[in-house]
Amino acid sequence: MATKNLIVDNKIFDISYEIINPTCKKDIIFLHGWGSNKDIMKNAFSPYLNNFRHIYIDLPGFGKTANKYELKTGDYAKITDEFLKLLNSSKDIIAGHSYGGKVATLLNPKNLVLLSSAGILEEKPFDVRLKIALSKFLNKLGLRNITKLFRSKDVNTMSENMYATFKNVVNEDFTAHFSDFSNNALIFWGERDVATSLQSGKKIASLIKKSTFISYDADHYFFARNAKDISERIENGIL
Repeated sequence: MATKNLIVDNKIFDISYEIINPTCKKDIIFLHGWGSNKDIMKNAFSPYLNNFRHIYIDLPGFGKTANKYELKTGDYAKITDEFLKLLNSSKDIIAGHSYGGKVATLLNPKNLVLLSSAGILEEKPFDVRLKIALSKFLNKLGLRNITKLFRSKDVNTMSENMYATFKNVVNEDFTAHFSDFSNNALIFWGERDVATSLQSGKKIASLIKKSTFISYDADHYFFARNAKDISERIENGIL
């Protein structure tokens, strides 16, 4: 594990990362999902794709990369792009899981690999919509402290700046970004995914013109058990 310091838009970041196969000429970059970290991606994919330099990154606010700012997905893409420039990365392949898929798409790599990517807005359950409406109402009354009672346990552990960041990114519609992506794409999905539905994956595949869609009988973290097959399809499918 290593860190690199960079300044983007007057914001300072120390990006934690790890490189596998450092002498290889082509790169594959792995971007984790919200609330996750680089180790989940590394544990799944490091045994495979041996002809590539693997770059595993902790995005700001996750893993061992701290974040003290309120960010948007465009900021994450800009930070990641500047970081990759420091590594002289060729950006041959960028693989993004869940939220990382949105960041990967904005980076416009030569080859895009989406793993149950976020970015398609889905209707929230009634109880969630009710909590959101009630929270907004209480905020207008100046009762912001009470609204914290409605947050999920995962959200409640976030710092205030990461909670603000979460609110910035959670309801983004990436339909236009997927439609605008014109390079090669492989889209992998878990058929029992309840975080990003199978229907979302099929919609993304219909939006990206040069894409192939593959699904597995698994959940949101399907890639942990299917990394070998995914890696072989990457080697054979888009390269």
